[in-house]
Amino acid sequence: MSQIAKISATAAAVLLLAACQTPASYQPRTPDSHTGYTDEQLAQNRWRVTFTGNSATKRETVENYLLLRSAEVALKANYRWFLFDTRDTKAETTYQSDFAGWPGWRGRGRYWHSWPYGGGGWGGVDTAHPITSYEAYAEIVLLTDDQAKAEPRAMGAQDVLDHIGPTARPPETSAPKP
Repeated sequence: MSQIAKISATAAAVLLLAACQTPASYQPRTPDSHTGYTDEQLAQNRWRVTFTGNSATKRETVENYLLLRSAEVALKANYRWFLFDTRDTKAETTYQSDFAGWPGWRGRGRYWHSWPYGGGGWGGVDTAHPITSYEAYAEIVLLTDDQAKAEPRAMGAQDVLDHIGPTARPPETSAPKP
């Protein structure tokens, strides 16, 4: 097998895997993963919470997962209420271009880059498709019942779990009956 054929086969396999990507699961982000949630305690009643999705995860889903994880953090710390002190969602967009006729390349392929160029002419680029992934992050403040009564932005952690939780987790599967 020639070197070009090996490179083409590897590139095709990577593209096939990328095309079959599913939305990020609601789970902790591990050191070898790029998606999932993290949380870090900053003070007795203050936490930093994030959720990072992939290009198949909708912005709304990423933001819902941040809200869900914030509620779980509050309950785990024995608080029933929390509020967002700061919160934002970052979008990261890269571009995937179909190309033909690059010098030294015979055939077609795809290329990932950070600029939105496409439209033929330059280097044989035919089209450029934006690929966007989202990361939501927040600092949350955990509130006592008395603090929550005085704070209109307070959210009930259990209410959040009841409303968003069922959409974040796959349904429980029961063991097959013999």
